Amino acid sequence: MKNPRLVAFETLYKIFYNNAYSNIVLDKAVDNIDGDKAFVYALVYGVVERKLTLDYFIKKYATSKPKPKIMTILRMGAYQLLFMDKVPSSAAINESVELTRLIKQDFYSSFVNAVLHKIDNDRVLPDDDLSLKYSVGKNLVNMWIKQYGREKTESFLPCVNEKPPVFAVPNSLFCDSESLLKALSEESISGKIVGDCVEITSSFDLNNCSAFNKGLFHIEDLSSYECALALGAKEGDTVLDMCSAPGGKAFTIAEKMNNKGKIYAFDIHEKRVKQISDGAQRLGISIIETGINDASVYNPNIPAVDRILCDVVCSGFGIIRRKPEIRYKELDSVSALPKKQLEILQTSSSYLKSGGTIVYSTCTLNKKENEKVVRAFLESNNNFALIEEKTSFPSADGGDGFYYAVLRKNEN
Repeated sequence: MKNPRLVAFETLYKIFYNNAYSNIVLDKAVDNIDGDKAFVYALVYGVVERKLTLDYFIKKYATSKPKPKIMTILRMGAYQLLFMDKVPSSAAINESVELTRLIKQDFYSSFVNAVLHKIDNDRVLPDDDLSLKYSVGKNLVNMWIKQYGREKTESFLPCVNEKPPVFAVPNSLFCDSESLLKALSEESISGKIVGDCVEITSSFDLNNCSAFNKGLFHIEDLSSYECALALGAKEGDTVLDMCSAPGGKAFTIAEKMNNKGKIYAFDIHEKRVKQISDGAQRLGISIIETGINDASVYNPNIPAVDRILCDVVCSGFGIIRRKPEIRYKELDSVSALPKKQLEILQTSSSYLKSGGTIVYSTCTLNKKENEKVVRAFLESNNNFALIEEKTSFPSADGGDGFYYAVLRKNEN
């Protein structure tokens, strides 16, 4: 069996120095080990999440700038010391030193040992530095404070390093939350009812879950679920889901329509379109028609519809607890998004019937991508009115950071 810490090291090196996506490279890496997969997942995601905090301590005690492989080992060791209570300090340090030998970097064994011992005896962070405390990019933290206020920012920051809750949306064609909870408990999967959904509170294998394979539920974040409800779709409606993959909102909408009407669910990538159709088939939903489409370009083949869900590409600043690398994005790297988002909203609105409803949504916390895009759209489209607007912030037992605006097209 391959050494779990070596697997974690190789994975983290690819993430930090080869720009690999954590979820993709990690899922592939754990196939090489028989046990301790949970430890590898916890260590890899933990190091990625807490990189800024770890680097603060390493920089404080390293007499010279560590080479990439040694920096990776130091980050792993520091994370185990600072954040993995079940790992004894001696094990965290000794195993890190052993890693230098496994990767044939024995020359740095004493260096790694000395730095980690000093970190073990420190553990003190500056009280007022939210970026270091929660390991979120300073520019991002400052943006949130400017846009939402320090009190609100400090209230949700603790949640970004916690394990995100998992919500199962009951397939209302076959069951409700109570009957779903019972079905899950029969498979020794525990959970609790949260509104219309079930929060799954134990570990489980989705592929081997009988209730899932029978189509009794789909997985969807609570904030995303609430956005789908805000569309207000009903039986007989014709609905357009512009950027649908992986399809969670489309499934919720179809179920609320009692599988009566029509939903056109599009995405620009063929592989992701297949995810939607496969999910609909598993859930017994027949009203979803999928297809490949560029949401920013007008398509004359798309008919006029009653309701439109416009969940646009975004910076993802609301879901950093699920995709930890996002927290280190430079704000300049997403500066072009509002223009693209407005373009998608404008194009999407052209398919809406008079009196129809369109929901614009993102999974980000950035007013430039949210409120300002909606305001820009309304300024150039005076035949639309803002009906509802909501920003959700990450919470321990709730959904991710999310924004949606409900707009209605005036009757002719």
